[in-house]
Amino acid sequence: MKLKKIFLLFIFGWISAISFAQNTTVNQTRKTYNFNPGWKLFTGDTQGVETVDFDDSKWKSITLPHAWNEDEAFKKSIEQLSTGIAWYRKHFKIADAKDKKIFLEFEGIRQAGEFYLNGKFIGKHENGVTSFGFDISDLIEPDKENILAVKIDNAWNYKEKATNSGYQWSDKNFNANYGGISKNVRLHVTGKLYQTLPLHAILNTTGNYIYAKSFNITGNSAVVVSESEVKNETPSVQSVKYEIEIKDADEKIIKTFSSAPQNVAPGTTAMLKAESLVNGLNFWSWGYGYLYTVTSRLQVNGSTVDELNTKTGFRKAEFKNGMVYLNDRVLMMKGYAQRTSNEWPAIGLSVPAWLSDYSNGLMVESNANLVRWMHISPWKQDVESCDRVGLIQAMPAGDAEKDVTGVRWDQRKSVMTDAIIYNRNNPSILFYECGNESISAEHMEEMKAIRDQFDPLGGRAIGSREMLDIPAAEYGGEMLYINKSATKPLWSMEYARDEGLRKYWDEFSPPFHKDGAGPLYKGADASIYNRNQDTHAIESVIRWNEYYKERPGTGTRVSSGGVNIIFSDSNTHYRGEENYRRSGEVDPMRIPKDAFFAHQVMWDGWVDAKKTGIHIIGHWNYKTGTKKNIYVVAAGDKTEVVLNGKSLGFGTKSNGFLYTFKDIAYQAGTLKAISYDLKGNKLAETQLKTSGAPVAVKLSKIQNPTGFKADGADLALVQVEVVDAAGNRCPIALNMINFEINGQGEWRGGIAQGPNNYILSKQLPVEGGVNRVLIRSTTTAGKINIIAKADGLKQAAIVLETLPVLVKDGLSTQFPADGLKSNLKRGATPTAQTYQVSRKAVKIVGATAGANIDKAKFSYDDNELSDWVNDGNISTAWIKYELEKASTVTQVELKVNGFRTKIYPIRILVDGKEVFKGNTVPSLGYFTAICKPTKGKTVTVQLLNAGEATAESEKIGVEVNGKKLDDGIERAETKSKGGLSIIEAEVYESK
Repeated sequence: MKLKKIFLLFIFGWISAISFAQNTTVNQTRKTYNFNPGWKLFTGDTQGVETVDFDDSKWKSITLPHAWNEDEAFKKSIEQLSTGIAWYRKHFKIADAKDKKIFLEFEGIRQAGEFYLNGKFIGKHENGVTSFGFDISDLIEPDKENILAVKIDNAWNYKEKATNSGYQWSDKNFNANYGGISKNVRLHVTGKLYQTLPLHAILNTTGNYIYAKSFNITGNSAVVVSESEVKNETPSVQSVKYEIEIKDADEKIIKTFSSAPQNVAPGTTAMLKAESLVNGLNFWSWGYGYLYTVTSRLQVNGSTVDELNTKTGFRKAEFKNGMVYLNDRVLMMKGYAQRTSNEWPAIGLSVPAWLSDYSNGLMVESNANLVRWMHISPWKQDVESCDRVGLIQAMPAGDAEKDVTGVRWDQRKSVMTDAIIYNRNNPSILFYECGNESISAEHMEEMKAIRDQFDPLGGRAIGSREMLDIPAAEYGGEMLYINKSATKPLWSMEYARDEGLRKYWDEFSPPFHKDGAGPLYKGADASIYNRNQDTHAIESVIRWNEYYKERPGTGTRVSSGGVNIIFSDSNTHYRGEENYRRSGEVDPMRIPKDAFFAHQVMWDGWVDAKKTGIHIIGHWNYKTGTKKNIYVVAAGDKTEVVLNGKSLGFGTKSNGFLYTFKDIAYQAGTLKAISYDLKGNKLAETQLKTSGAPVAVKLSKIQNPTGFKADGADLALVQVEVVDAAGNRCPIALNMINFEINGQGEWRGGIAQGPNNYILSKQLPVEGGVNRVLIRSTTTAGKINIIAKADGLKQAAIVLETLPVLVKDGLSTQFPADGLKSNLKRGATPTAQTYQVSRKAVKIVGATAGANIDKAKFSYDDNELSDWVNDGNISTAWIKYELEKASTVTQVELKVNGFRTKIYPIRILVDGKEVFKGNTVPSLGYFTAICKPTKGKTVTVQLLNAGEATAESEKIGVEVNGKKLDDGIERAETKSKGGLSIIEAEVYESK
């Protein structure tokens, strides 16, 4: 009997050994391939395309990402972009695919796609936004040609097949319709014991989740946690050890740790987790995109059977006291509300990864720290790019303009779920946005539950616009006005919408554009959408300063900043004379406007602006006899202008950063601006020089820092300038440039004002002396010769050279982002406090009023959706606040109803003594009364006589589309002679 047991144990062990040997043979380390090369494209619908024997030899050869209607980007306005059916096909072969798991990963398509592999339908994806994947393991023919066919429908009114419901975010105003497979695709090969992909749509898997906790910022340490969803599709139980290896930016291993082995039964899914304290960390920060490579390994009996590399960064984020904290330092949000399409002329959104870095990096160069992608979630390439350049992101789900219910709300939740799972390892995402407009408290709770399920520890706030009275929201915002809070951070999600072409310097420079000149918009005055560069930049200063005045350090209730709409001119809805939106601080080719440099000055600092910023708006090339205002944007306390060595005195300061020098007579030479502190110490200096007559064309290149790749998708920018004899750009040149190109490149061109916006034309003008064109590589490596000519000018030539890319059987191991380095220019998070306290709020503990006493508390309750209002009689138009303690009152700040459009004559008393008498000033939210310093324990605000609408109230209170702008809470009482309504009041003493 004993021998029989020994024999059975031997047999069992032998079978187990064979089983394990089979399993370790099957479960080899994964391979991931670039699936972008070698596609065929046909625009239109035809029969039998999904079949294996369909002849696609005459179709257009392309490399992904590629929108089939890319030629129309910026040529046509958004609502005219072509829609319809397009087919994509790909032939590929996978060596050694037998008994492997094979997955396709799509970063996204537009709008909906039906997918066929080797003639069989494998699924569809319809929301037009998020990533998704397919398990194609059972349909792959190992070592044979496989054919993937994809039918794309980008109809604006496409309806989800299961529900017959359209998608709210497929909107002709906001979401430019670049149809097809417009984002990257990858193919993954794994063993049958593997870590899943973060593709919730279709695959319903969640992948890897990496985060840090127990931060010690000053000690540069944190506990790093990695957990992976693991599937065992082998026939036996697997004892799996989960090992984590962390490499720094120099590929040096800084930590290795693991979990105890865990049994994973066949046919099941398990969550494996390991964590460890890691010392010597460089924390990801604004303008400091420090990233680590975290390798998560599955090991069986000491052998690695699956290995996944994830680029991520570690940072601490908190959202409290009305402020955003990054790595324990307060950061005022400053940046742009950018269209998620982030598009380029004649390309759309489908650009190479380096060009995403170039564009997003320019935002950081302008001293922005935040990009709020608008309406729909960004694609993975932009998300990863922001990681590298150090740009914080606000990631939406999918929305148009308002809350929705039923199927459309379910669609939005689905998109948020997909996007969170796909992007939760990207450190640059700090905000999840649940809607472009306010959503209900119930919906906010539902979205927060999604965040808490899939990203509970990633240090990200979830919220939406408004959210002032919804406790579940962890941040809020507004549009085109200001809110403040002492609790959750509030930042403007959209401000400074004004539009203006880069071409338009001012009314004194060719082409002599007077501010506001242009057509009506739907019968309404559209002056602010037809700016020139002077007024566009000035408006940016005026708007930002209102937020800056309410920054952290200015009281208990503060603004956490805001984002300017938009960064780059966009192929979306417009209100000015062109057929695209020109609100950008850079033009569509990312050439800066003056507003770009204005923001550099105002935004250089975590909260308080550094004093060293300075910029002269405009140029210095005018006709003799010209007189004009000179504007300087500077962060110093006073600014002087010097012309050809002679001082023109100090400018008039306004709006915090703007210095105006009136009616300066032009003289050729050097115009210098110098800023000083209050003691007269020099802080900064800049200058403009008059350029000479145009004599030549100049070409220069901007390209992938790792080399121009011959993959059929890489792009290079060629900048063209008109220059004088010394090589200086001629800022008022408008010369027509004629280009010639030959070699291994495809002309994609640039953009300028003129017929069809010169899209794809080899003839286009410089504007302000400069323009740019795009050149796309072919799949053959070689030289590209470009010549630029202009009448009367010396021509220029440049040579680009593309590098070979290895593609075998339709697959490549080279990826678009390979070799791209992180931006570390700003350095690590400051160790010192990032703001100075300029005033202190005195707590209000109670209030009485001339009427509606029970509602008096609503005027100081930290909820800007509530207010106090009297009964409309002048005798009751007063409210008295009781302070926590007797204090020397220096300022009283009020947010009154009608803050944008009305003026209220008021007086303020401290313990009955008058300390202020005057009018409120219309603003984006707040009026600050500077009081005669007086000590007391009560502050009374009293209306002296009827408030009046401003002369411009109709204009500034209504958008050109007729939509009324937020102006407080609608109250009938305030229309009466003695009506007074206060939304929020705060009393201050000196710091």
